[in-house]
Amino acid sequence: MFSGMTPDIIQEPSNREPEPVSNEPQPQSKREPVARLANELISLTSQAAHLMIQSHLIHLNFEGPEFLAVHKFTKKQYEKHQEELDALGELVRSLDFLLPMCENGLMKANKKLEHVKAYEGPAMLITYYKNLEAYGMDAKRVGEVAKKIKAPDVENYCAELVGESFKSAWMVKAMLRGS
Repeated sequence: MFSGMTPDIIQEPSNREPEPVSNEPQPQSKREPVARLANELISLTSQAAHLMIQSHLIHLNFEGPEFLAVHKFTKKQYEKHQEELDALGELVRSLDFLLPMCENGLMKANKKLEHVKAYEGPAMLITYYKNLEAYGMDAKRVGEVAKKIKAPDVENYCAELVGESFKSAWMVKAMLRGS
């Protein structure tokens, strides 16, 4: 079939043991620009996870005269944060980096956000809107990092996060002013 010639793509059998193949990405230095961007995105992913849980718990625990509005609003928020978590995680993976393996590692990737410390409705919402603003500011910073290394996909997504975060924070403040 091959007229006695062995094409380059067919290897003769070898008596040597094959070298083990690793599916693990090769670690890169944190000083490299792409690694820095990946780490910043992991931090934003952590914030999205925090916000998703926080808004979901506010959704379940809020009581007060604005219950129906807050309940409806926070449901949309936790669904949006879940989508953000997924999109940010996909950006990390597109850079060929891994996310933390479990929620414990992911939650430790960012410690900037405040925890809700009181069951009073306004206190919950104040903490949440402050966290939204912190998330928006961090998304601005990550967008700047992305711009420096010419990663327009990350830069554009961070710009979307900035707009959504500050819009949501404004809506929460408007709800609080009405109570």
